[in-house]
Amino acid sequence: MALFKRRLFFWLLKAYIKRWGRRIFLLIVIGALGFFLILNAFKFFVPKFLNSQKETVGIVGAYTLDSLPSFILNKLSVGLTSISKDGMPHPALAKSWKIDNNGKQYTFFLKRNMHFSDGSLLTSNKINYSFSDVRITRPNKFTLVFSLKESYSPFLITVSSPIFKNGFVGIGDYKIIDLKLNGPFVEYITLASIKNPNHIITYRFYPSMSALKTAYLLGEIRIAQGLDNARYKNTSFYDFVNTEVKKTVDYSHLVTIFYNTKDPVLSDARIRDALSYAVPDHFPDGLRNYLPLSPYSWAYNKDLEPKTQDYVHAHLLLLSTPEGTASAKLSLKIETLPAYLSTAKIIKSSWEKLGIRVSIEKVNTIPSKFQIFLGSFILPKDPDEYALWHSGQNDNISNYKNLRIDKLLEDGRRIVNFSKRQSIYMDFQKYLLADSPATFLYFPYTYNLYRK
Repeated sequence: MALFKRRLFFWLLKAYIKRWGRRIFLLIVIGALGFFLILNAFKFFVPKFLNSQKETVGIVGAYTLDSLPSFILNKLSVGLTSISKDGMPHPALAKSWKIDNNGKQYTFFLKRNMHFSDGSLLTSNKINYSFSDVRITRPNKFTLVFSLKESYSPFLITVSSPIFKNGFVGIGDYKIIDLKLNGPFVEYITLASIKNPNHIITYRFYPSMSALKTAYLLGEIRIAQGLDNARYKNTSFYDFVNTEVKKTVDYSHLVTIFYNTKDPVLSDARIRDALSYAVPDHFPDGLRNYLPLSPYSWAYNKDLEPKTQDYVHAHLLLLSTPEGTASAKLSLKIETLPAYLSTAKIIKSSWEKLGIRVSIEKVNTIPSKFQIFLGSFILPKDPDEYALWHSGQNDNISNYKNLRIDKLLEDGRRIVNFSKRQSIYMDFQKYLLADSPATFLYFPYTYNLYRK
């Protein structure tokens, strides 16, 4: 009986396959094809979905379309050159260049097949730099010649500025997809990646650090960028469970004590030197730096002996001056920007240990007249600090005059040869440090908040 049932089962199966086999085979093939199509579609679309990133970043500042932060502009486009951390120029939109006529003529050869974000080809006639006292010629579609009236060795840094056409159509990794103005000021700007349009970054601008922190706490932004501290009222963002805090060093700004070298007291270099030697070697708000350049700069003079804190030497210097030996105590006034008030208090405490009376006044801008000013300056990408220290410049706020420094600064921006320039700026730092028209303090720490 069992044998009969088994034969009957196989007979029915054979008859079923004979009648429906082709359809069954076809359905299996269609099912397999459908499975692989769905699998490939899953592999294609899911990563795009997962890679979809919409970041909202908050920063402090009032910016117009003509003054957007460089880190935003650099996402939208690049220049003929790019500048590395050490200040050296490298090819960007220009594949190469040559310098002729003792630094008065710069010829750039453009890369081929470079396109703006609207698809148009980059050619020499679309390079729209505008410099005074510079004549621009275009021998062909991919060659650009700048003829200068005077030699200017930092010119390769100058042409690192991003290139745009028709507003903000650039040759970068991102393009603008949205923008909102509040009068002349940008309220927010939204960028989308050229390669991955799902990657979108919106930058929102806030008037103060406290406003930026509040926006972060309210969830308006996911990232708060460029905070000067990680504190909020009586607590710290380090204590927030869903917040990651990243501390960085801002090497673009150098916090500095500027001395008015025409002041009756501070005109004596020995007093300025004594004040420098009394300054602490560490500051809670930044990374100590004794020279006017970044330690990453190709011109940084690492062989110089820094003026580390030395009260004995500072006392001896003071006693060698008429002001330091006078019966009345020496009185000094520090005018400081609000951001550096805590630093001013540290300086005050250090100088008072020399027997000096010190007062502090908060100011919102650089005073037209001051005895001592505590602020910061933006380090140029090139070691050329002609505007700040040359005696003939309006930005020389310390009224500093040293003919040797003037000559070094003039030669430094005139000579093209790299090794000669390096030697010039090594000497510049040595003589400037010896003269102490300023005391260089630190590169400020900055803090970025990331919501997890």
